Amino acid sequence: MGMNLDFTQIVPSIPYILKGIWVTLQIVLAAAAVGFALGIILALFKIGRIKVLKWLADIYTSIFRGTPLILQLLIIYYGAPQIVGFDIDAYPAAVLAFGLNSAAYISEVIRAGILAVDKGQREAAMALGIPYKKMMRHIILPQGLKNILPALMNEFITLTKESAVVTVIGVADIMRRSYIVGGQTYKYFEPLLFAGLIYYIMVMGLTLLGKAVERRMRKSD
Repeated sequence: MGMNLDFTQIVPSIPYILKGIWVTLQIVLAAAAVGFALGIILALFKIGRIKVLKWLADIYTSIFRGTPLILQLLIIYYGAPQIVGFDIDAYPAAVLAFGLNSAAYISEVIRAGILAVDKGQREAAMALGIPYKKMMRHIILPQGLKNILPALMNEFITLTKESAVVTVIGVADIMRRSYIVGGQTYKYFEPLLFAGLIYYIMVMGLTLLGKAVERRMRKSD
């Protein structure tokens, strides 16, 4: 018995599905910016000397790494209005959920990168009387980030794939549009397979970009 695939029915809907790429990229880029900025702060808390901040950063990371992303998304979208008193639109809810989740993972990556920097760099900076903030901003962080670029790119790729869960709150991303087309044509396999192809191409593109950046950085060493 054949698979009986027929992609001709979804051809007119391909432009509609492709529009979801921009929606997905908007969410991913905004969430990545939130996650990176917050991740740096959390990483600095974890390696800092203030125990309360270190404790809070560890609890934050534990919660967001220990619970499913889709649960965090649903809590922010459906549960937060009970606390803040007003509804949150699907797009900002998605950005917030993905950004907060990504920050937990990025903070660990950045922390590891900072700790991997030669201790002599910090000792030399302290011996020269360079303030802690300037030392971290201009000496330690740039070197640490350079070492962890592959790990950061992997987190960005993971975020791109995981963004598909926004379909559960109605965001018209690639997955949601593919599902809608499936409902209109009564054929779900073909549009979902097409969506999978789009995600695969996006991920492969990001992978090649990451490798190109790595090669460039190795040449600059």
